[in-house]
Amino acid sequence: MAFRIVRNDITKMNTEAIVNTANEYVTVGSGCDTAVYTAAGFDELLAYRKEKVGYVPEGEVFITPGFLLAAKYIIHAVSPLYRGGMEGDEEKLRSCYRKSLKLAKEKGIRSIAFPLISTGSFGYPKEEGMRIAADEINAFLLNNEMEVFLVVFDDRAKELGEKIYPGLEEYIDKNYVEQKHREESAMLFGGLRSAFKDRRKERSAADRTGAAHIAGGMPAAAKMAGAIPYEAADETAYIDFESEHESRLEERISHISDTFSQYLLYLIKEKNMENAEVYKRAIVDKKIFSKIKNNVDYHPQKLTALCLCVGAKLNLDESKDLLARAGYALSPADKTDIIFSYFIENEIYDMIELDIKLEEHGLPCIIS
Repeated sequence: MAFRIVRNDITKMNTEAIVNTANEYVTVGSGCDTAVYTAAGFDELLAYRKEKVGYVPEGEVFITPGFLLAAKYIIHAVSPLYRGGMEGDEEKLRSCYRKSLKLAKEKGIRSIAFPLISTGSFGYPKEEGMRIAADEINAFLLNNEMEVFLVVFDDRAKELGEKIYPGLEEYIDKNYVEQKHREESAMLFGGLRSAFKDRRKERSAADRTGAAHIAGGMPAAAKMAGAIPYEAADETAYIDFESEHESRLEERISHISDTFSQYLLYLIKEKNMENAEVYKRAIVDKKIFSKIKNNVDYHPQKLTALCLCVGAKLNLDESKDLLARAGYALSPADKTDIIFSYFIENEIYDMIELDIKLEEHGLPCIIS
């Protein structure tokens, strides 16, 4: 059935079951664990675990009644502490999702809500935790019927969501709703732009003719008025540009014929990033990134390319350049492209928030 990522308080989800991030021993941890116990009835839930459950190792799950929650059941996933990925952290985290879903199926549960397990006080990297969650949930739904929600809720997510929403709506209106009007206006203003360019050429020629005044021929009245010949100001700007940017510009020009793969790897190196950092932030599978890295002519899907723009923290111009090398462009008539453009332009490099915004606008999601 459906897999959706939502921003909500998991204790308020109206599903048959919710998942809690539990500890091995009969103790209540911070974050999600405390919130679930408090909403369900702290004393009753804690007493139930002491009497009927006891110790449970990392990666295992157990089930309790929902008590005061809207959910009938709470499935407790004993969440692994992140130890740098060197002590089976990933397999334990995958087990939390896999065994929770299996237990829900055995109980005949038709809807379930997960938190982003282990990414809070347990320390698991957020993007990596999201990739693992999506992998396991999607794998389960290939052969099973269930409504699954992944609930993102913390102070940062709430504040970021509130910050993004008004600006994004205005951005969509400006770039999408008015697109037809711009297309109709393009023909009208095309001639005016052409005439304006001609006038600029004429003015530039006239300015060059009068450049001799820079050396000392400028009238005293003009100097007193603060007049600066066009060519003089332009020359100063050129010197600054040359000293600060010429070598970088030359390097960029040397990559003018790069393929998508070559240019992406160049940008990653230029920004002093690691490949793993980029594909994890983009929530792109390592195998797909390896294909891009090892095949200079690899042609990614557009959504993959867009995600990598976010993962590499590219600005809007860099993103357009990279996409063009795979034959793509950011369209002002496509809402998915506009949402990506907004996030990139405003330097919001958060794929989870971006995916939530796609969902809220009724667009196909990337992660789910």
